[in-house]
Amino acid sequence: MSASQPFNEKTAYWGVPWEESYGYPQARRVGNEIYISGQFNHDEDGNLVAPAPLDENGKPSDFSVMGEQMRVSYDNISKLLALYGATLQDVVEETLYVLDMDAAFAVVGPVRKAAFASERPQCASNIIGVSRLAQRSQLIEIVCKAVIGAKAD
Repeated sequence: MSASQPFNEKTAYWGVPWEESYGYPQARRVGNEIYISGQFNHDEDGNLVAPAPLDENGKPSDFSVMGEQMRVSYDNISKLLALYGATLQDVVEETLYVLDMDAAFAVVGPVRKAAFASERPQCASNIIGVSRLAQRSQLIEIVCKAVIGAKAD
């Protein structure tokens, strides 16, 4: 599966099971704004990439894959934006939800700079620590808003 717009050009989907069960699109375009639902470390078939190992209670026990999960999340955002002719340079605001703030801060700078292809990405950014995300082995989820034509000069 790949990101697609099966219903109309305003909404985008991966075709993964949780879209149907939860009932939501991955992205929605309203005018020149694109709202991207929380993206995380899954491939185009819905398989988790670099899942964190879990302890006996089903909680992540190792946060060393935070950077890889973050890279995959930005990759998914890029693929969704491309459906609308947009790129990460059109993103004006993002929120990163993370399970471990220290692990996130250890990798977020280099990963964001590489994803945005800039030493100073031109988007407002928030990072929030949470106690749980949708998939147990998931360490990060990224939500963003893009404005077509907002590319920094």
